[in-house]
Order: sequence, then C-alpha cells, then structure tokens
Amino acid sequence: MRYNEALEYMAFISSNKGIVPGLESIKELCKRLGDPQDKLKFIHIAGTNGKGSTLAFISSVLTCSGYRVGRYISPTIRDYRERFQINSKMISQSMFSEILEEVKTVCDKMENEGLSYPTAFEIETAIAFLYFLKKNCDIVVLECGMGGKDDATNVINTTVLSVITPISMDHMQFLGDSLEKIAMNKCGIIKSDIPVVSGIQQKQVYDVIKKRCKDKNCDLYTLDKESITDIKYSLVKQSFKLDKTKYEIKLIGVWQIENAALSIKALKVIRDAGYKKITDESIRKGLLSAEWPARFQVVSKKPLLIIDGAHNEDAALRLKESIDIYLKDKEKIFILGMFRDKAVEAVIKTLVLDAKMIFTCQAPNNPRALRAVELADMVSAFNKNVTCCDSVEEAVEFAFSMADENTAIIATGSLAYLGRVLDMYLK
Repeated sequence: MRYNEALEYMAFISSNKGIVPGLESIKELCKRLGDPQDKLKFIHIAGTNGKGSTLAFISSVLTCSGYRVGRYISPTIRDYRERFQINSKMISQSMFSEILEEVKTVCDKMENEGLSYPTAFEIETAIAFLYFLKKNCDIVVLECGMGGKDDATNVINTTVLSVITPISMDHMQFLGDSLEKIAMNKCGIIKSDIPVVSGIQQKQVYDVIKKRCKDKNCDLYTLDKESITDIKYSLVKQSFKLDKTKYEIKLIGVWQIENAALSIKALKVIRDAGYKKITDESIRKGLLSAEWPARFQVVSKKPLLIIDGAHNEDAALRLKESIDIYLKDKEKIFILGMFRDKAVEAVIKTLVLDAKMIFTCQAPNNPRALRAVELADMVSAFNKNVTCCDSVEEAVEFAFSMADENTAIIATGSLAYLGRVLDMYLK
C-alpha cells in the first residue's frame, strides 16, 4: 500500500464510520494483532482542555531524560503523521503504510466474520501500539481522543500514571449533560493501584476524581494553584515558580503555566515510581524545549497574528483571559472557523463582542464545519462588524489588510483550519 492510498483508506473509514464509543471493537482488533499494548508502559491523559500541551511537556522532559518516548495525539495540525511520534519525530510514510496494511487485513477479516469494522480512531490507536512496540519505546504518553471510559485508548492495562487535566463541558452528546457525568466518563482511565495526578478542577469534578481514586485504591496528587507563584507573562518566553523552584517555557498563554505545573507534578510522581533518569535539570530543559502548535502561537509579528484552537466555552474563556493579559492595549481582529457540533454561540459571546472586525471562514474538507455565511450570521447577532470569506487564505488576507501596529489578529475556533494558516507562514 502506497502512502497516498493509505490516506485515502483512512479518509474513507473516517467519513463512513464516525464516532462509535466503546471498547469491544478495539479489544478484538488488538487481540488479533497480539495485544501489542500489553507490552508497553503508558502515561494516560484525559481531560477537556490542556491534554495536548501537558502531553507535549511530559514527552519533552522524558526525551531530555534519555527515554525513548512514544506519543499519540489527536487531532493533528499540519501532517496526518503527527499522530504517531517517537522523541518528537513523526512516523515515516513507509512505516505507516506497512503497519496500516497489517491492521487493515485484520479489520477486513473481522468484517467478513460479521463483526463491526473498526473506526478510524480505533485503527489509528492500534497502529500507534504496533509502531511503538516495533520501535522499542520505553514509555508512551497517550492522549484520550474523547472522554475516557469508552475511549479506544482505554484498552490499555499497563498504565504507570493517569493524568486528568481540567474538565469542563464538551462532547455532551457522548459524555453526558453535566460536569459530574463528564468527569465520571473521563475518570474511567483511572486503574486500580496506579497513581493519579489531577490539574486544577471545579469542586464537583474534584469530588468525582477523589471518589474514583478511593474506589480504585489510587494515590491522588493534585495541583494547588497557590503553589504557582512569581508568574511572568510574555509573548516570547514565560517563567513561574512551582513550590519556590523557577521554570521557563516557550509556550505562551495563561493556561500553559498551569499545564507546565501539572506536568512537573506528574513527572515527579513517576520519578518516585522508578523512572530515575528524570532529573531536576532534565525537567527544566524539557519544559523549555517543549513545542505545541496552534495554541496561542505567534505565527506573524508584523502584523501580529496569533492562532489558538479554542473550540469550546472553557477554552474560549481561557483564550479571552490571555487576550486581556497579553493584548490588552491592542485592537482585535478575529478570524473564526467552527464545527457546528461545538458550543459556537458560547465561543462567539466570549470572544468577539468588542472586536474591530471578524472574518469567518469554513474549515476545509470537513462535513462538520459550519459554512462561513452561517457562522457570520451567528456572529452578527453579537457584533455587526463581520464578513464571511470564501477561504481561509482570503480571511487572512483581509485581516492583514486592516491591521496596523496597534492591532492583533487572532485566528481561532477549529484546529481543522489552523493548519492552513500555519502553512502560509511555516514552509
């Protein structure tokens, strides 16, 4: 199978299978592949926002500590193969195609026997397990796709640490209509006797985590906001102290301070559990070298263009918090593209009420994407300064034509179109 054929196959499966929560199919698929996940060790991350950044920090530190680190993420920004990385290097096209062919053969046999054909995410998860095993990874940092209990990644049984990032309302049609229900689903990754590290949570979420840990006999470690001090925000490099020790990060945005602090907490827990190559120096070095695209990322300085994939209400609130801190003296122009199954109105109300102009666009090649004209109609109920654009590129061009040195352009909403923006600047 050639790489382009592999991508076509995955696109076909994705468009025809959609999201099917549950572990029955992934368990059968992995069993027929020899249960590669049982031969690996995992740090498993669930939560609503901050999963990817926390994964990036932890992976970077583990790599700097001398470990061979697999990381499995979704969604991706610029290249499909970003999903499967070892020490920040993507899987090769030939290796991906080879492993996919092996997995596809098993999927076809399952269907021929009357079983459900695995979803795209289940296939990708199986590919990740096989790839990391073939490449002898010391540890895998694994991000849940959605939820936790019924997420395909939860087929694993060899977790060394569970990490719960901040939980808020998202994917309600699958996870539940309350914070407690969503938290219970995400806490499904917590395994008996395996330590858990939690980020800063709302009380009702923390209560769910605490009960799950008690039921599973897990040690629970929580991030205390008061332990984060001396924060210095910057669009270049930020610093803070955690328990009186200073750290620096290149990732910007107010929430990245908390994500970094959560990562430090997690890394110290697994160091105490036996990963002794993690040192104070490798923590500092790994945090500073961590990269995570499209999260309050500066991609142009003149004019200032920042991209951020805030696609739910909580992420929009955090983005607004960052805008108020980093861009308080600038006029704001927004570029907005959203999926119709997200909290579109909540994101609009949070971000664009006082914007100088909003340009709407449609995320390309995705049936879930709102058309630019539909999105513009929704925005106009809150801010009349809105124009719909025929493409992402046109939206950027129009925004640049209006901007000056006193303006900040913020492209936000769905990650599905922000890769196009990055491609315009990062060749």
